Amino acid sequence: MDTKEDLKNKAIELEQTLQAQLNFLKTDSKDFVKIGAGVLLGGLTAFGIVKAIKGKKNSKNKRIMEVLEKEGLLDKDTIERLNTKKSTGFKARMVAVLLPMIIAYGREKLMGGNQKNDEQIGEPSEGNN
Repeated sequence: MDTKEDLKNKAIELEQTLQAQLNFLKTDSKDFVKIGAGVLLGGLTAFGIVKAIKGKKNSKNKRIMEVLEKEGLLDKDTIERLNTKKSTGFKARMVAVLLPMIIAYGREKLMGGNQKNDEQIGEPSEGNN
């Protein structure tokens, strides 16, 4: 008879362990979804900003070239000067330095909260014995 009770206790313990693992998997997958959504949102934002900046530059250059062509002042040097890329400015350098720090800080905040929750929960078998 002891074996049946032992088997029942083992089955209950295994079910509880499985349930705890499933709960952990659910919370872990939520974190991945949040991270993925953040990356996707950041990518879309960056794409939109780049497209907006590029569009403004191109349209401004086109208007300038049309005006110069009407005036008869458009030559190869002017076209070259209008279409060459300028060196990166202060803002671009600051973004290149600050962006990785901001991403690391956000990751720290997101993952740091989960580690605290795991420590508070503890092992599932500790509370059941």
